[in-house]
Amino acid sequence: MSPHVEARIARAMLDGFEKHYALMRHVGHSARLLFENGEWRTIQRVLGERVDYYDARVTECVELLRRDFPAEVLDERHWGQVKLEYIALLLSHRQPELAEVFFNSVSCRILHRTYFLNQFIFVRPSVSTEYLDLEEPSYRCYYPGRSGLRSTLEKVVADFRLSRSFADVKRDVGQVVRALRLALPRPLKVEPNHQLQVLESLFFRGNVAYIVGRALNGIERWPFVVPILHDGAGRLVLDAVILDPKQLTILFSSTRADFLVDADVPATYVTFLQRMLPTKPSWELYGMLGLGKMSKALFYRDFLHHLRHSTDPFVLAPGTKGLVMGVFTLPSFPYVFKVIRDKALPPKDVDRQAVVDRYQHVKRTDRAGRMADMLEYSDVAFPKARFSPELLEELQKSVPSLLDVTEDTVFVKHVYIERRLRPLDLYLLSCSDEEADQAINDYGRCLKELAAANIFAGDLLYKNFGVTRLGRVVFYDYDELEPVTKVSFRELPTATHDEDETRGEAWFSVGPHDVFPEEWRHFLETSPRVAAALSRHHPDLFQAAWWRKVKRQLEEGRVIHTLPYPEEVRFGRRFSQAAPRSPLP
Repeated sequence: MSPHVEARIARAMLDGFEKHYALMRHVGHSARLLFENGEWRTIQRVLGERVDYYDARVTECVELLRRDFPAEVLDERHWGQVKLEYIALLLSHRQPELAEVFFNSVSCRILHRTYFLNQFIFVRPSVSTEYLDLEEPSYRCYYPGRSGLRSTLEKVVADFRLSRSFADVKRDVGQVVRALRLALPRPLKVEPNHQLQVLESLFFRGNVAYIVGRALNGIERWPFVVPILHDGAGRLVLDAVILDPKQLTILFSSTRADFLVDADVPATYVTFLQRMLPTKPSWELYGMLGLGKMSKALFYRDFLHHLRHSTDPFVLAPGTKGLVMGVFTLPSFPYVFKVIRDKALPPKDVDRQAVVDRYQHVKRTDRAGRMADMLEYSDVAFPKARFSPELLEELQKSVPSLLDVTEDTVFVKHVYIERRLRPLDLYLLSCSDEEADQAINDYGRCLKELAAANIFAGDLLYKNFGVTRLGRVVFYDYDELEPVTKVSFRELPTATHDEDETRGEAWFSVGPHDVFPEEWRHFLETSPRVAAALSRHHPDLFQAAWWRKVKRQLEEGRVIHTLPYPEEVRFGRRFSQAAPRSPLP
């Protein structure tokens, strides 16, 4: 055997990662041209396709290793040395944390699972990601005290070198300046370190490009985001400046599709964003950059750390029992663990693969800010002693095919992990009248914004929706989800004979994709205050004609955009092709 075989294995694995990240950067770089050309459908398609890039490169790397190296060197006897050789290659790398996760993914395909959590993989990072951008900074610095805020902001915009011209950049910058002066404290004493810091890459999603930055003055920090849109004549405009922490949190929420970003050193982007959004964990911000596997790895490390620093048991999640998914939680950890039942409970009739396909569809689509993201894992090891007897009994009864129970460990073969939300049905039972009105209004907006993204929730019961800590209503149960374009929205036929109305079953034909919005009142108007709120805010939800109009627009190829920031922060213009706050009919 060659004395350098471990080094060659390590090099082959790093080559596999670098091919993956080169493709990721290519997509981020090409987003600029797609945005400038207004190719919104292509942006949507690329975002969906990017989800599969990582697994494809891991599979490719595993196949290459098995082809080029004998089986006897691809085992635990050599893997410790392979890891050491790999670490040596990362010492000057610009994405070492991502490369370590790629190594783990390949290793877990090669080795037996008993070697996953030891010296053969990266349980903790081995290479620091601090100051990786010393040679080529990831953000640009500007000093308004030298040339004035207006001129500085004009240079910020110009430095992105967008080839499509602006309608009136001086006018737009003037509006940004006015918005900043209204938002920042006055009088503002300019400190020696007064500057603007702006990330080098624009952030692209939907029909918007975002300038992401922060203003510094002494010890004060003000994060800001400036969205760029197309106007009706195909020129660019600065549409708003987003400064409010709540609005920034919603913009970077995991309930939306990830951004397309060309980040050479992603760790510095995450650090920059964390200083803007201190409540966001780093794993979620890596996800925002489209680095889903890194996001999952960091989340799992956080989970393991929490397990070692807590003692409470896993229990069945509170709320209405799921007919398709079993749900459990750790009360001290703000997430839920969802497993697909071996057999759905009546009256649901859906198989496991159909549910998996729907969850994959959600991962590949723009979630429109209204669908909880999920982290999907295989072969997760839980300490058996932390499972309540009731939970273990329920799982053994409902998902036996997914369990492998040993003396001290419960291995779950497939699980989805989502942020724990307060179920909307429980929220409506205990909230005030004003809170109920706001929640129902946002529930209706949720359905409409999902419809704009070609998503019909299917099961509209309140138990399938949750309320976030910011008071937004989001959808989290995907087992009946369908594209709006596949659904037939119908009015209830008028009975022609008296006996038709007294029959116990439908007297007219109903197809598998037929829905009757008028019928939703029977299960959505759960109380007088809920019924009043629905009638006041969203009476059109019960009209088949409204849904058909949305469906027709989607079938005609129209991309219906919904902006992730409120109408009141926009600069007051309306364009025929720039997305208004409520583009739906």
